[in-house]
Parts: sequence; C-alpha cells; structure tokens
Amino acid sequence: MTPTPTPATSSSPDVPTHLVVMGVSGTGKTTVGRLLADALGWTFAEGDDFHPAANVARMQAGVPLDDAARLPWLGAIRDWTAGRDAAGVSTVVTCSALRVAYRDVLREAPGRTRFVHLVGDAALVGTRMTLRTDHFMPPSLLPSQLATLEPLGPEEDGVVVPVDGPPAQVADAALRALGLGTGLGRVTADGAAPVPAPRDRPRAH
Repeated sequence: MTPTPTPATSSSPDVPTHLVVMGVSGTGKTTVGRLLADALGWTFAEGDDFHPAANVARMQAGVPLDDAARLPWLGAIRDWTAGRDAAGVSTVVTCSALRVAYRDVLREAPGRTRFVHLVGDAALVGTRMTLRTDHFMPPSLLPSQLATLEPLGPEEDGVVVPVDGPPAQVADAALRALGLGTGLGRVTADGAAPVPAPRDRPRAH
C-alpha cells in the first residue's frame, strides 16, 4: 500500500532529522506523530500504510507478525525516509519499532534518526485499543507486542514519553525532551490544529 504523507510546511534543519514515533499499538503514535509534524512543519507518514496487504490481513486475523513479515515493512519505511532525506526534508513517521534490531533497520537511512518511545500502563493501552473502531490491530495482539518489545535503551538516540495525559501534553513533553523547542505552544490541550502565534508576542507554553 502506498502511504500518503502530509507535506511539510516550513523549513527543516540543515541536516535532516527523522523522528520515529514508536511503541506498542494503542499508545497514540499516529495522533502524537501528527501533532509533532504539525508543530515542527516536517513531513508526516503513517507507518501502517507501508504494510503489504498480507500483513494487514494477518493482523486482522489476530496472528502476530514474525520477523520475516516485519523486515520488508521496516525496509520500506527506511527507504521512504532515505528518499525524503535525499531531498533535504525532515520527517516524522510512526512505527512500532519494537525491537532493537528493527530500529537498526530504520537507522540505516541517512540523516539523523531519533526515536520517541510512547509508553503506558498495559491496562490503559488495552482499554484504548478496545475503543478504536478504525484500526486493523485487534486488542488480542497486545500481549504479543508487549512480549516482543525491547524498550528504547539509553544508548539509543531518542526519548521515552509516558502517555498518561492528553495527546497534546504527550507531544509537548516529547518536543521538550528532544530539545526541539520549549513545547508545542501552538497546539491546544485537546489536540486541535495549531494556530500560528503572532510574531510580536511570545507563545504560551
């Protein structure tokens, strides 16, 4: 399936940076990723859109993906990132990236690849998954994802952010932890679209 990325609306850094919003299903990767991309003006892509149809069908049937199924998907995300990097474009992409080996594949892309690991209590994440009506990942696959997960390590380029607040709060914390600003500022607490702040007034944080 061909992903439909959101185009960037502002200049990227001199050296392209690529944020991978990672974590198990149900942690809000897409919502937080879009907020980060909007705040930074970087190109956004939904990692699930890179899955081949066979992977989607397998997950819909409640069958966990193995490495053989995941690696081509990870490679497709890496190649998309590499293409944007060659164009001098910074990106935000969602991807579960559960294991170090999977993240190593994503790090093969040129430019700087950084990770935003969204973490939450299993009960909270499970509840969120049961409330979703527009996603192919069933709640029954959460235990297998948690079993596969290798948390982001201190030697890896990224940050760990709890998801126990509203999406805008989570994205704000991620930006601060990444050192990419002092927070969203332009995004309201309910995750509404950002509104540009006047240049002659400081932004609220």
